[in-house]
Amino acid sequence: MEYKNVKKEFYMHVSIVLDHPYTLESSKNVPHKRSYCAALAVNVIDTLKAQNHTVDVIDLQADKYDPVITKEGLTNWRTKEYVDEQSQNYLLRLKKADEIIFIFPVWWEVMPAMLKGFIDKVFCKGQVKKIAGQRQILNLKTKIRVLAVIGTPNIIYRLHYRNPLGNMLKRGVFGKLGLKDFKITYFNAEDQTERKRLWTLKKVGKYIL
Repeated sequence: MEYKNVKKEFYMHVSIVLDHPYTLESSKNVPHKRSYCAALAVNVIDTLKAQNHTVDVIDLQADKYDPVITKEGLTNWRTKEYVDEQSQNYLLRLKKADEIIFIFPVWWEVMPAMLKGFIDKVFCKGQVKKIAGQRQILNLKTKIRVLAVIGTPNIIYRLHYRNPLGNMLKRGVFGKLGLKDFKITYFNAEDQTERKRLWTLKKVGKYIL
């Protein structure tokens, strides 16, 4: 009997965390109502679904997520498993993901406040477990991809500012949690022609898979 090699397809479950004031609805090219972050997110969703991956979108602004840790929230952070129910819901959704994609603009060389609060509250102290000396909160095989829309030219951001966002996320957050499959891509949309921006959107798959 002849056996043929059959390639097994692996379909991922992907969580997308979007932080932009205009929300996912701003993906269309409408002046003063458009967001390249949202355009990236929509193209990421379409690319993933075309390959039969499942997608869960967390749109922080649309959810009206409160990023502020209050006095009560800090007490919960120190003494309980989670800060609040919404943050806990987000974490449970992230735990199901094979890959997590963060999409947001870079303001003053770092992330917006809402996403910073998301990280502070969702990755709560009470959820972090220490296994074999390694702090863990997600499956260690979880892929982390960051798509950041930035105004500062890449070379200046990396050489002059020393890539603060990349260092913070790679080493200070996900590195501490043992998540090593990390990639960050910066998109200088403001400095590109419309043709170049559209071409980048069509090729977004190479930055996430």
